[in-house]
Amino acid sequence: MGAASPDSGDLIVVEPARPGSPVAVVTINRPAALNALTKPMMVSLAAAFRRLGADDAVAAVVLAGRGRAFCSGVDLTAAEDVFKGDVKDIATDPVAQMELCRKPIVGAIAGFAVTAGFEIALACDILVAGRSAKFLDTHAKFGIFPSWGLSQKLSRIIGPNRAREVSLTCMPVTAEMAEKWGLVNHVVDDTEVLSKAIEVAEAIARNNRNLVVLYKSVINDGFQLDLKHAQALEKERGHKYYSGMTKEQFANMQKFIQGRSSKPQSKL
Repeated sequence: MGAASPDSGDLIVVEPARPGSPVAVVTINRPAALNALTKPMMVSLAAAFRRLGADDAVAAVVLAGRGRAFCSGVDLTAAEDVFKGDVKDIATDPVAQMELCRKPIVGAIAGFAVTAGFEIALACDILVAGRSAKFLDTHAKFGIFPSWGLSQKLSRIIGPNRAREVSLTCMPVTAEMAEKWGLVNHVVDDTEVLSKAIEVAEAIARNNRNLVVLYKSVINDGFQLDLKHAQALEKERGHKYYSGMTKEQFANMQKFIQGRSSKPQSKL
């Protein structure tokens, strides 16, 4: 991963978490408009995740918003351009590209994540929220039909009864509620959201990168299935993984494990 890679007039910025880091930070950079998404920004965001997913130097990705909001949704001044005829265009759909991204994505949610911003947050694999963060689904308020997965994903995370109330009343979900309901992994002070998200991403990056990619895939793919078929999927992929390993790879694995067992172990 090279130096900062600005897109769409610097409205989507991609840069390493620190020089030489295998963690890429993608920032939605339109703070004056609370990071509302225009069509060119969506295209750039989708392209950024497509590029990072294929970059062998990148082990994990952090997604953040600059300023007082993570993302306030779609810029409704260009609603027709954004929605009409475009919901099937996978190449320019940021949520679709996030779902296709092989690398783990950690969302850093500071401030509001509204409607499309909520959907982008749900496309992350792990979420870190600031104490003032609020998730809000306003599809029903503005007459916008969901097309980035919110109507299906939210109920699977927080349960259908809570999801119906959130989406049909357009009630805000606070960071405290989101943590209680299992929507976010961590709640931290607002000033620590990005650093905590990078900390989580760097912990991922320290592990076997190939296995991390395969593990994310089997979790996400298996979640679409019932338990019986999901377990069969794990068996099938596990067999394929071990069948492809050489004797040298098995020997290296054993050396690594033996080296770890000889070191003092953390109480954690």
